[in-house]
Amino acid sequence: MVNNEILISGAGIAGPALAYWLRAAGFAVTVVERAPAPRPGGQTVDLRGAGRTVIERMGLMERVRAHAVDQRGLALVDSRGRTTARLPADAFGGEGIVSEIEILRGDLARLLHEATLPDTEYLFDDTVTGIEQTPGAGPDGAVAVTFEKAAPRRFALVVGADGPHSVVRALAFGPERDFVRPLGLYTSWFTATDHDLDLDGWYLMHNAPGGLVASARPGRLPGEIKAGFSFRSPPLAYDRRDLAAQRELVARRFAHVGWEAPRLLRAMRTAPDFFLDSMGQVRLDSWSRGRVVLLGDAGYCATPLTGLGTSLALVGAYVLAGELAAAGGDHARALRRYDAVMRPYVTRAQELPPGGAAGYAPSGRLGIRLRDLSMRSMTRWPMRAVLAAQFAKAGDIALPEYASATGADARPRP
Repeated sequence: MVNNEILISGAGIAGPALAYWLRAAGFAVTVVERAPAPRPGGQTVDLRGAGRTVIERMGLMERVRAHAVDQRGLALVDSRGRTTARLPADAFGGEGIVSEIEILRGDLARLLHEATLPDTEYLFDDTVTGIEQTPGAGPDGAVAVTFEKAAPRRFALVVGADGPHSVVRALAFGPERDFVRPLGLYTSWFTATDHDLDLDGWYLMHNAPGGLVASARPGRLPGEIKAGFSFRSPPLAYDRRDLAAQRELVARRFAHVGWEAPRLLRAMRTAPDFFLDSMGQVRLDSWSRGRVVLLGDAGYCATPLTGLGTSLALVGAYVLAGELAAAGGDHARALRRYDAVMRPYVTRAQELPPGGAAGYAPSGRLGIRLRDLSMRSMTRWPMRAVLAAQFAKAGDIALPEYASATGADARPRP
């Protein structure tokens, strides 16, 4: 085994971003991904703050802008479709709730994946099943990894970039319940097509009593709508593999909600990309155990309520790769530096917006009216100052200038 062989679990955003910077620094990189190919579609993600800077340093900004979704901003609507409050995308310098650059998660993941080719090995339709570390943390240390399908291999380092339900974290750190803090909020997302809802470029959101939220926003393709249903609830027991039962669960919750909920529920029934998940923040005192380290949502998921998940993934990948390159093979030192650089940024990013889950999904009609009032006041003092501080968190880190990054060929590969 060569001491620079690194395994990354997860080919979403954090994984390929890390692979790009590691390859630029001369590491041999393998990425394993449960899906049979890069996952297409998905909802839009925000590209803001330091995450935008990382994309610029990769030389990918022009391609990202070419795939950006055109959205005018966020608008709250009542049960009859009347607008009750709006926040345009250019508010707060393009760093507001809907940022200046919004791109479908699948499009960003594909661009990052392409940027790593042909120098990165990908094992699609596979997953890690076992991790065993060689005692000692010296240069000859290793991690023996078994896979569901591929033959066992040894790596100098294993990176879990496989989301809030991380397999790597479960194997190396312990059960999910020890590290995930639920917010009491569930969200389902899916794509609706051939739907005659006229969004006029706006991300429309409707709140209903009971902590219910129905939403629809433009996709990148004509006639494509990215829809969502969110609801507050104590922990629910459901089979994550039984999509039919999950659809029924959501349908029952929103059966009597107005606005466009009935039509969106019909679209949900046949949407090929439907998924349901709970929202929870991942909190760990350390993101590494020996030669296993966590990245992005696997280590410090902030939840979509913060709008900073993509920035954390991109910045974390850049810092982790930079520190590994600068450490000259001393993985323990690199992982300590990774934690030291990222910890303050992550801590602030995980601070929820005012109201948290209750602010996003108020339980009663009074709470909904107050939410509308709050939205209408966001661009005026004193709310503007409060929200500006929240949105400024995306850039609240001084990105190091790593020699491995500045010397990299940052041109996107075709």
